[in-house]
Amino acid sequence: MNSFLGLREQEKTAFFIDGANLYKAARNLGFDIDYKSLLSKSQNSCQLVRASYYTAIQEDRDQDYSPLRPLVDWLDYNGYTMVTKTTREFTDSMGKKRFKGSTDVELVVDMMLLADRLDHLVLFSGNGDFRRAIEAIQSKGVRVSVVSTVKSSPPMASDELRRQVDSFFDLADLEASIGRRAPQRKSR
Repeated sequence: MNSFLGLREQEKTAFFIDGANLYKAARNLGFDIDYKSLLSKSQNSCQLVRASYYTAIQEDRDQDYSPLRPLVDWLDYNGYTMVTKTTREFTDSMGKKRFKGSTDVELVVDMMLLADRLDHLVLFSGNGDFRRAIEAIQSKGVRVSVVSTVKSSPPMASDELRRQVDSFFDLADLEASIGRRAPQRKSR
């Protein structure tokens, strides 16, 4: 398999991107994802049915702005199907304001709904909670690949997930084709 992500020209393929998980994996490896390049390379390699990006967005009442908003808007205008959910605010046991939100259920439901129309499903996440959903999708005859990393510290891809999928692609090996160097964070 020398093609990009093992994609095949005649296969109907869909991408399911766990935004928070992929962001953290790429950051742990020291780069950002070039989503324009990812989409372009994929569209040239297969029949890309959909590229969906899932993320929870923190909408703080004290601020009108979420730092994730520019990325979400750019992806939405540039070929990605966006699935967002507003985080819930809560106060932890120490009295500190926290936010909680997950789009894992939405991602799994969408994978299951689209599976009957696909030949190949590519999940961008190392979350082991997706293992059973992948097993169910494979039982429908769909080939499943995962993109995550075991080359970060700590590894981002669960062992159970890697054992379940048909192909695993380490994000570290994709940096040259879909990565951009992450900007250096300013020290305080």
